[in-house]
Amino acid sequence: MQKAVFSLWLCFSLGCISPHAATDLPMIVRPLADKCSRPRTESDNITHLVMHFCSDAIQNPQAPFSVNRIAGIFEEVGVSAHYLIDREGKIYQLVPETRVAFHAGKGKLAAAPYYENSLNAHSVGIELMAIGSKKDMKMFFSEDQYSKIDKSHLGFTEAQYRALAQLTSDILKRNPGIKNDRQHIVGHDEYAPSRRTDPGELFDWGRIGL
Repeated sequence: MQKAVFSLWLCFSLGCISPHAATDLPMIVRPLADKCSRPRTESDNITHLVMHFCSDAIQNPQAPFSVNRIAGIFEEVGVSAHYLIDREGKIYQLVPETRVAFHAGKGKLAAAPYYENSLNAHSVGIELMAIGSKKDMKMFFSEDQYSKIDKSHLGFTEAQYRALAQLTSDILKRNPGIKNDRQHIVGHDEYAPSRRTDPGELFDWGRIGL
């Protein structure tokens, strides 16, 4: 028992478990600059979970999944998400849920039109390191650029799906306002279809029970 308590304390001390996690789900705390989020107010009730994909494939098509480079891009642009899941299934907390992450931007959900251009304030955002199909990526890449990407970088890994299922369950336990259905757990493409395609056609919603 003492050994287990010491191990848990050590993990918190080293920053591998988020102090905001309600369970013992392990995650690496990798905070983004405060300019990428804002404090959550009492009116910012959480009712939605938004899925994204991200990579550094435009600048680094051969090695597109560096956590530090992606975090640097987020900070340069001033955007964020609460969580990031890498290709091995490691979960990174970028922004605590007590803050509003800037991950969704402008848009509108058919099932929640009252959140037009304001979904950030009412949601938790999850980024998965992945690259979509050629169709998904055509607004970001030329065909020549896309052809240079290793096929192993396309789509999502088994480890990511396992981690995402665990993280989603964990988030829903903490946030009962998020219903476990496709009206409340959505893709960025559903909110902003004119400018986003993530998580894309390679993402299998069934792997998280949806």
